[in-house]
Amino acid sequence: MKIGKYSFSEPVFLAPMAGVTDTAYRIIAHDMGCPLCYAEMVSSQGIHFRNERTLSMLASEPGERPLAMQIFANSPEMAAEAASYVEELGTADILDFNMGCPAPKIVKNGEGSALMLAPDKVYEILSAIRKAVKMPFTVKMRKGWDDQHVNVLEIAKIAEAAGVDAIAVHGRTREQFYSGQADWQIIAAVKKAVKVPVIANGDVRTCKDLQRILDTTGADGVMIGRGAQGNPWIFKQLTHYLRTGEVLPPPTLQERAAVIVRHLDLLLKYKGDYIGPREMRKHATWYTRGITHGAILRDKFNRAEKREDFIAILNEYFNLDMEA
Repeated sequence: MKIGKYSFSEPVFLAPMAGVTDTAYRIIAHDMGCPLCYAEMVSSQGIHFRNERTLSMLASEPGERPLAMQIFANSPEMAAEAASYVEELGTADILDFNMGCPAPKIVKNGEGSALMLAPDKVYEILSAIRKAVKMPFTVKMRKGWDDQHVNVLEIAKIAEAAGVDAIAVHGRTREQFYSGQADWQIIAAVKKAVKVPVIANGDVRTCKDLQRILDTTGADGVMIGRGAQGNPWIFKQLTHYLRTGEVLPPPTLQERAAVIVRHLDLLLKYKGDYIGPREMRKHATWYTRGITHGAILRDKFNRAEKREDFIAILNEYFNLDMEA
């Protein structure tokens, strides 16, 4: 599939996830074969006021390009300003606009999935972004606000008319958050309704899921969210499957441990000795889901404060001999 000038032969992308898809994880996903990572969403207001933490989220490394940077906003002016800033900064190759985030603190400001209730404003915002930037521009949306407001077909057509280069659809309403099953049939309907590429999102965790969602929706690509948490191997597995039809085996304990340490070292590099280990706690518990003594591991990881603590835990429970 193509997004602007970028072509992807195995279009299995990393979804934008707040607190997850930072530079450290994007590098790991990229190394595992992910052809395009979406960065965690960035506030247009934070960009406007040059908030230090917000601007730090716009950083990237050469090794993770091409990269898609996602912004959120509730007005055309803020959206256009933020989009222009991202383009001028040059740290990303594709711009994405968020209309899918269900978090209360986002929707109460009329941002994220709240925009699914405001078709006229959607057109104004997306048109303003399209006029503000030349870089490829995508949008991520949900099925609708709730079961009484399933309007993704209308919103997708509006997005296409506003000039977006691709549309990602999460097959759940805002009311569902992440519960229940994703509606792949509604994604299929979007694919039939628009001419721009459509990226399917929701409930893809295995090669079988990948085949089913592509067969069901006819989508041009797939976006992986929660299925990638603690599981960057999913990109190696899914892209390999698209190329060969072969299902790769799951990672060994040693491979899991090696990536945990690499992830930790990247967090230490980009976020420092205090924040890095604390952010690694959630990732370490995800990496070790389904493993024997998982509850004990989670408890120990959640009390780890430095690199040596993580190494000691891995050595003890994985019978390894890694040096701190």
